[in-house]
Amino acid sequence: MSDSSDAAQADRALKARHRAMWALGDYPLVATDVIPDLGPALVRESGVRPGTRVLDVAAGSGNAAIPAALEGADVVAVDLTPELLEAGRHLAAERGAELEWREADAEELPFPDADFDTVVSCVGVMFAPHHQQAADELVRVCRPGGTIGLANWTPEGFVGQMFTAMRPYAPPPPPGAQPAPLWGDESHVRSLLGDRVTGVDARRRMLRVDRFSRPEEFREFFKNCYGPTVAVYGAVADDPDKVTALDAALTDLAAQHLAHGAMEWEYLLVTAERTPG
Repeated sequence: MSDSSDAAQADRALKARHRAMWALGDYPLVATDVIPDLGPALVRESGVRPGTRVLDVAAGSGNAAIPAALEGADVVAVDLTPELLEAGRHLAAERGAELEWREADAEELPFPDADFDTVVSCVGVMFAPHHQQAADELVRVCRPGGTIGLANWTPEGFVGQMFTAMRPYAPPPPPGAQPAPLWGDESHVRSLLGDRVTGVDARRRMLRVDRFSRPEEFREFFKNCYGPTVAVYGAVADDPDKVTALDAALTDLAAQHLAHGAMEWEYLLVTAERTPG
């Protein structure tokens, strides 16, 4: 087998693991109960209006896509995980939002060049393993003069710290896969987008999360509902000492951030205009 065939096979296996990971737990519940304000904020800052043709990349269950559709935009939501798309369809129907849902890889989008006015991703594309490839696709499908809008967890914020806390218990990442929270670093995102965009506006913001009254409540919710956390617990399930240590790490982290029944989770909000050419 050739090197290119080996690489393609490895990439398919990696994407299959990602697809399976995000089907674990109940990410739609995370989106609706924990971070419901994040998608609407991204839609608002990206200037979505009635008639805007919008692509939501790694859309999950539609945290940004559904609010965009409710604004009157012409929305296509894509994600690698069919279970999340199905949940999104049900949520959209409940809220009276009309949009298109398609299974697609953020690193290989099935759309022509310059097909959308606005391309957004709400803590989604950051989890694609090959950052430059994903960024290239965001830029490619956005029309000249169009908007790219991103909301990504920062490395230093709560979610970035959570991934750091889980790292010792997780299997090693495959070769070439980059850490998701890097997308929350302004210099990294600017490097990924390069001179293909202009007017980059990158701001660190705080999302207030008031879903959890105790650190243990946060831990148990994420242990059961958030795919990456569910997967890490699965990796150490046969080692009670590691499970106990991971429990303690997540509880301690939540205790450091929880005050008066709320936490502040930092994210990077980026908007940019696609340059001509």
